[in-house]
Amino acid sequence: MPDRRTDDRPATDHAAELDREQDHLTLLYQRLDAMREYAQRRLKTVLLETGGTPQARSERESFTQLYSEDLAKYDAAEHGLCFGRIDLSQNDTDESRYIGRLGILDEDDDYATLLLDWRAPLARPFYLATTAQPDGVTRRRHIRSRNRAVTKITDEFLDLETARQAGAIESDDAGVGSESALLAALNAARTGHMTDIVETIQSEQDAIIRSEHKSVLVVQGGPGTGKTAVALHRAAYLLYTYRQQLDRAGVLIIGPNTTFLDYIGQVLPSLGETGVLLSTIGDLYPGVHATREDSLRAGELKGSTAILDVLKQAVRDRQQVPREPIRLSFDGNELVLDRKIVTKARGRARSSRRPHNLARPLFAASVVDALTDQLAQILGRDPVAEENGQRTDRSRNLLSQADLTEIRDEMRADADIQREIAALWPILTPQEVLAELWADPGRLARAAGDLAPEDREELHRPGGAHEFSAADAPLLDELAELLGVDDAEERERARRRWRAQLAEAQDALDILTGSAPQDLEDDLDPEILMAYDLIDASQLAERQNVGTRQTTAERAAGDRTWTYGHVIVDEAQELSEMAWRMVMRRIPNRWVTVVGDVAQTGDPAGASSWRRMLEPYVAQRWKLTELTVNYRTPAEIMAVAADVLAAIDPDAAAPRSVRDSGSSPEAFRVGADDAVATVTRLVGEEAGRPGITAVLVPHDRVGDYLGLAGDSVRVLTVSEVKGLEFDAVVLVEPQAVLDESPRGLNDLYVALTRATQRLSVVHTGALPDVLSRLKAAD
Repeated sequence: MPDRRTDDRPATDHAAELDREQDHLTLLYQRLDAMREYAQRRLKTVLLETGGTPQARSERESFTQLYSEDLAKYDAAEHGLCFGRIDLSQNDTDESRYIGRLGILDEDDDYATLLLDWRAPLARPFYLATTAQPDGVTRRRHIRSRNRAVTKITDEFLDLETARQAGAIESDDAGVGSESALLAALNAARTGHMTDIVETIQSEQDAIIRSEHKSVLVVQGGPGTGKTAVALHRAAYLLYTYRQQLDRAGVLIIGPNTTFLDYIGQVLPSLGETGVLLSTIGDLYPGVHATREDSLRAGELKGSTAILDVLKQAVRDRQQVPREPIRLSFDGNELVLDRKIVTKARGRARSSRRPHNLARPLFAASVVDALTDQLAQILGRDPVAEENGQRTDRSRNLLSQADLTEIRDEMRADADIQREIAALWPILTPQEVLAELWADPGRLARAAGDLAPEDREELHRPGGAHEFSAADAPLLDELAELLGVDDAEERERARRRWRAQLAEAQDALDILTGSAPQDLEDDLDPEILMAYDLIDASQLAERQNVGTRQTTAERAAGDRTWTYGHVIVDEAQELSEMAWRMVMRRIPNRWVTVVGDVAQTGDPAGASSWRRMLEPYVAQRWKLTELTVNYRTPAEIMAVAADVLAAIDPDAAAPRSVRDSGSSPEAFRVGADDAVATVTRLVGEEAGRPGITAVLVPHDRVGDYLGLAGDSVRVLTVSEVKGLEFDAVVLVEPQAVLDESPRGLNDLYVALTRATQRLSVVHTGALPDVLSRLKAAD
């Protein structure tokens, strides 16, 4: 029999327990208010301070960030501040520990712990204790609150004697322990945003969240096993445990699409963490936002590491040799820039093995040297020797080394010569190289000659506009490595700006100096301190710089070369080989949490095995963990989905569902003209129930159903719902879902496992064989 909880006891006992917990919660909020008031006061003081030395300004910025983050953390903890309590009995000592969203100490009682942060080691028994292994815990209490008021308490007794003493059981054979808090959370209606699971973390999830593995940790789990929740809570745990390290380097979380990132966006702030960068692969390259859609074949080609040779050849193709000699006029003399000179210069630059832009100075120097030699032969020949019929050579040239150096300097400044050098070896950006490669069939043929003509046609993109797809982002990142960044001009501009600013500051001080009193008698001269007595031009110029304080995440988002302290990749099975190169470039310490399920891979360029994707970077230093319990999908729906999983991989085991919904999935076969009306009716029936309904349709039929979209209805393709969940799902034309992708079975598996309560399937043709278990609706 289930345990009897405190809210099942006599009213007097229940009221007393509620009052006790309310008193403690009130104390916690009083301390939270005091902490918030202190942070607000200190932040206001810091913001009012101005000027000072560079060190003082740096400290001021650090304190501003500290107090701002504290305020965000306190605001995030306002709802559900304390959600649990464990009573322990160890070594003849009884102890109660309250668990919540952040740690709070009692300054009036020798800093005794009033509330434990859920991530603290002492809070672990709240999640791990069971009746088989209580770890000293006799009772686990779940505390529900709203607006600072306790609304419900639920007890789980892990010790038989304690349960009997508390009046929770009446006989020795009565059961103890309960999953009521978990089931209540699972059955709650969805809101369109993911909520944290900090109150209901299960033991297998907790072990992964707190894993100390310092290389790649793979979290493999089927639909509904809480992979995303585990990943986000792991991010919060790592930031708590390794705060100093990760605050400086930052944490990056990569998701499959912006819909997913919006869905999970509130979880980390609710756990008190606001400094994490969330991004898709398509938006990970600074300054580029993926807006174009690739065909499946184009995405597959771009995702393979075979594209590396195409990119390298595309860059080499921009390092040109003239077909015909180029004639140049310099100081009234004709010079010839021919293939021999350029080929030699190109060879010298390439042999340096520097990236394209960084090798350009070597190319330019070689060309200028050759042209200088040509001019020296014209200007420095010995006319006397020639009149005597003697042979002349460079060793008898009349120009000195100083003359040759001056000629080189003039050629470096000559517009015509530099224009030709720029045409032969241009400074390039990744965006222009990639856009022009896809737009120009000639360039594409030269760079990708080994590809079949039909594959080059898939990659071809007329127009040449700088609009890119998600699969282009890793290619841009690779091109940035091949091209290099030549920032010499920008650094010189910065130096010129600083010199101008310094001159303006000195002018201002000179004006003040000239305006100083000059007619005071020495013995009457007061001790007057002027600006020029306290500050020099450099300090004054520095104070005019307007600084913008950025968080670690904001700085990282704009810096392609930023290296993170930890990276979490969700729905990682969708990443291509090229995407993994992009990710690993940002995490040289290889401390990565990889979350996904290869049975749900929909992208043709995605993973078929973790080993194939990860071992090129970490060899055997990756660890596989698995989540086996399905918290989202009811058993009735999972029975249908399990048949699809068996068709994908006969050896794969479906995750075990922890609950039934009482509603079996149904199939509705209709005529082609009745599909929209049937879906509209099913959506209308869901309108009377709480939660969110999703209509999942093939790509080419989205327009037929967009009119149904609203606050509680989403119309989406299968590729857009990775990682999401809904109360009810209406799946339209499952056979079309199978047909539109080489990995259609994987997509169908994803579609079937998004619902937490009800699933309906609408089809006009025969159902796929893998859905034979589906019952036709009456």
